[in-house]
Amino acid sequence: MKDQSDVKSVIAELQEALARVGIVLPSLGLDPVSYAHSAMRPLVELGRCNMDTARRLTEALGER
Repeated sequence: MKDQSDVKSVIAELQEALARVGIVLPSLGLDPVSYAHSAMRPLVELGRCNMDTARRLTEALGER
């Protein structure tokens, strides 16, 4: 069985990093289909966001 705590830890780290630049992705979470699959590595579901959030995310990524 996969360790769900590892996935939750990565999701929490991503949420914190996004929050530092003022971005919240409400649908951020564990993709249940990939987690249930026996051979597939768990995927992080980024979910949907509005256009303002998408623009802020693009700006934040452009700062690197």
